[in-house]
Amino acid sequence: MAAMTEQPDHPSDAPRRYGRADLQIHTDHGDGMEDPRTIFERVELRGDLDVIAVTDHDDVRGALRAREVHAQAPYHFGFVPGIEVTTLQGHLLALWVDEPIASFRSLEATVAAIHATGGLAVVPHPFSLLTRSIGRRSLERVLAIADPLTHPDGIELANPTSRGWDTGRRARELNREQYHLAETGGSDAHFVEAVGAAYTLFAGSDANALRRAILERGTEAILGGGTPLRAIGARRLALQQVRGLSVTPRKMLEPQMARLRERLARAGMR
Repeated sequence: MAAMTEQPDHPSDAPRRYGRADLQIHTDHGDGMEDPRTIFERVELRGDLDVIAVTDHDDVRGALRAREVHAQAPYHFGFVPGIEVTTLQGHLLALWVDEPIASFRSLEATVAAIHATGGLAVVPHPFSLLTRSIGRRSLERVLAIADPLTHPDGIELANPTSRGWDTGRRARELNREQYHLAETGGSDAHFVEAVGAAYTLFAGSDANALRRAILERGTEAILGGGTPLRAIGARRLALQQVRGLSVTPRKMLEPQMARLRERLARAGMR
C-alpha cells in the first residue's frame, strides 16, 4: 500500500488512516509532457499518493487511455478519470467521468452536465489571474441558484500555481465562512516531477472513500513542497508552453468542427 499519514480523528482523537489524492494531473494526450505510464511508474515508486486523477483539457480521451494503462499493472494507488472543462466563466474539473463534457457553456450548465453523468465538479485554482479561472462573482452567483444540481461539489484550495498569490488564501477563507464546499488539492502537474506537489487528504485509501469524503465535505487541501525549476529544466518548460499553445486550442475546437462537418454532410454540402 502507498504510505499514508496518521492523524487524530477530531471527534474521538483515535488514530485513523488518511489517504492522499492528487486530483489534477495532465498527460501528453493534452498539454502535459509525460505519458500515463511514466506518471504511474513515478507515483508507484514514490508511494506517497493513494489516488490520482488525470484531467486533460476539454478531452476525456487522455483519461480513458490512462485508465487502460492503469488497469494493465498492479499499481498500489487508485485512478479517477476526469477532464478540465473550459466553461464560459473559467475552468472546471469534472471527476469520475468517462464521456465527453461539452466546453464553452455556462458554469451552471456544465456542473449539471457533470452531475448527470455521475461525476463530481470541482472549481480549480479559483480567482486566479494566472490562468482561466472562475471568479468570485461567478461562483457565488451559481451557489445562489436554488437547484443544488448546478452547485459544484468542491473547490481546489491547494494548487502550486497559486503559490505566492493571495487568491488561495482568500478562497480558503470564503469557503470556510460562506461556500462550505469540499476542499481539494491538486498539483496541476504538466511535468512528472510536479505530481503530488499538492494533494487532497481524506479518510480512507481508495477512490470510493475519496468520493465519499468529497460528498461529505470531509477532505482537506494540502500544499506540499514546490518543484524546483531546475528539476524540470528551461528547455522542457519552453516546450510545454509551446505545446499548451498548440495542442489545447486544437482539442477544444475538435468537437465544434466535428459537429460542423456533420451538419454540412446532412445538408449535402461536403
